[in-house]
Amino acid sequence: MHSHLTKLSFAGALVTLGIIFGDIGTSPLYVFQTLLVEGGKVDPALVLGSISCIFWTLTLQTTFKYIVITLQADNHGEGGIFSLYALVRRYGKWLAIPAIIGAGTLLADGIITPPISVTSAIEGLSNVPSLAASFVPGNRLILGIVIGIMLLLFFFQQFGTKVVGSAFGPVMLLWFLMIGVLGAMQFAHNPAIIKALNPYYGIHLLMTHPRAIYLLGAVFLCTTGAEALYSDLGHCGRKNIQVSWIFVKIALILSYLGQGAWVLMQPAGKNFTGVNPFYQIVPNPHVFMIPCVALATMATIIASQALISGSFTLISEAVSMNFWPRITIKYPSNIRGQIYIPSINWILCFGCVAVSLYFQTSEAMTAAYGFSITVAMLMTTILMYYFMRYVKHWPIWLVTIILCVFLTVEFSFFVANAIKLLKRLFFLVFEFGLIFTMYIWFKARKINNRFLHFIDLKEQIPLLKALSADKSISKYSTHLIYLTKANNAKQIEEKIMYSIMSRKPKRADIYWFIHIETTNEPYTMEYSVDQLEPGKVIRVEFRLGFRIQPRVNVLFRKVIEDMVARGEVDITSHYDSLSKFKINADFRFVIMEKFLSYNNSFSVKEGFILNSYFAIKKLAQSEAKAFGLDTSETYVEKIPLVVKPVGNIILKRVPAA
Repeated sequence: MHSHLTKLSFAGALVTLGIIFGDIGTSPLYVFQTLLVEGGKVDPALVLGSISCIFWTLTLQTTFKYIVITLQADNHGEGGIFSLYALVRRYGKWLAIPAIIGAGTLLADGIITPPISVTSAIEGLSNVPSLAASFVPGNRLILGIVIGIMLLLFFFQQFGTKVVGSAFGPVMLLWFLMIGVLGAMQFAHNPAIIKALNPYYGIHLLMTHPRAIYLLGAVFLCTTGAEALYSDLGHCGRKNIQVSWIFVKIALILSYLGQGAWVLMQPAGKNFTGVNPFYQIVPNPHVFMIPCVALATMATIIASQALISGSFTLISEAVSMNFWPRITIKYPSNIRGQIYIPSINWILCFGCVAVSLYFQTSEAMTAAYGFSITVAMLMTTILMYYFMRYVKHWPIWLVTIILCVFLTVEFSFFVANAIKLLKRLFFLVFEFGLIFTMYIWFKARKINNRFLHFIDLKEQIPLLKALSADKSISKYSTHLIYLTKANNAKQIEEKIMYSIMSRKPKRADIYWFIHIETTNEPYTMEYSVDQLEPGKVIRVEFRLGFRIQPRVNVLFRKVIEDMVARGEVDITSHYDSLSKFKINADFRFVIMEKFLSYNNSFSVKEGFILNSYFAIKKLAQSEAKAFGLDTSETYVEKIPLVVKPVGNIILKRVPAA
């Protein structure tokens, strides 16, 4: 997204409507209908209490927690649970766990939000008098349209959203104006509904209604886009989100008040089964229903697009921060931050289609919706405590009060949504797989790093110089390049020196060691050069933001061009026959990939983690491809990982026969 759109402006606010508020903005399509279904007998207490709960949930959870407080946790303008984790991770090693759980559950939300939003929109066609018989909720025609829309949506991800993205803002502006006007029209007929904003009605409903726990789970649906709102902070900027939210919240509240007013004006004892108040308040359905459904469909597609893009960003950050295996990431346009991840795209596509086929109606989907996002919100709250206390240095009494409010609200929603577990067994495998993969990858990397042994590089320079000058050994490469994990420029992994010296020694004219530091900032792109032995041993340090893919081949080529221009290095071939024609020298990268050695005797836990890690690694992108080393001059050297060598081997020698 262009940087000028992150500053407070009308254009920025318009784009914000299209990118940020799609999910939460389409919730009026199904929230109040779900409350009527869960509430059983529809009476004024249910209507007033439901709207009261919705209003105060949007006020406490969305406005207070996310708009006012959480948006302050911007990591150089970027938001999301991994950006928040990057800010607080130095205050506790265990904070990786809530970050993993939060990210996993937020991604799991990506396979139900598009189906529930699009289905609830298309089901509106059942309210068109001439089409009612053909568009009964759950029938094959609606299901076919929903699946068709989602297949097209996922298909077009590979081309980027630059073209259609420009239309998102105006469409969502029309959407919010429409739901606000429709709600205001009904509100004008029954202004007494305004008393529903009194918290008394919500508290009374939750304390007296026999199905209060189910109602609370349905109320939570009105705020499900709040976590995604924080994740998309970097696209629009805090000020644009905060100002736009004033308009969005007014439109949402008017819509809910209008639906409530319509219900209260219906005859006593009316059966609301299969009735969606959102569409019932549309005047003259013969004329306005089809345009209303069309606009609702476009709004839900935009909401789905934002969630899919957010999923790509989340996985990209997870890869950069070593929470996820390296996978293919593409850049379909020149817009900063716009990425496309084929594997995640088609996993989400399969999940969304499966959800549609399994649940078929929006009513059935809402019965299983909400648990994942509740968990994600709780994890954000845990990380926010450390941000408020240790990054912002807010007084402990204030942080405690805020934390108590958040935890009380969110734990109540967690309990209410926990009863949905039996209805959402369909998702548990997906959620478990995401969290399991992140946890295994993170823990295995920690175990791997325990067995990294560093030695003093300066002590190895005489050996490297002697090897480079030894013409009795055939030259392996003119320029030999290794990737190193040594944060200290004076150190090198012992295994790299072993690779250079052991077996057939790798003689080269210049030895390069490249180190990549992932910064807490999102878009840093810097490098430094340290000539440890001028013209012989050179270390290049890249400092890349956690949203920058480490395409080492491209970056290293740029470094070489800069150094040649400065006269710091000569890359002309040193072979006599090539030197006189000014042919460039050869470069070779050596990538060392580990495999789990049979010479191991470790604990059950470590064995499970490492075996799982290497099983997952087989499905992941190769190290060479992950670092952007798509050159033919890349050599992959396999080295065994020995965590705990097998000991106490009793081998008895016997006389030869």
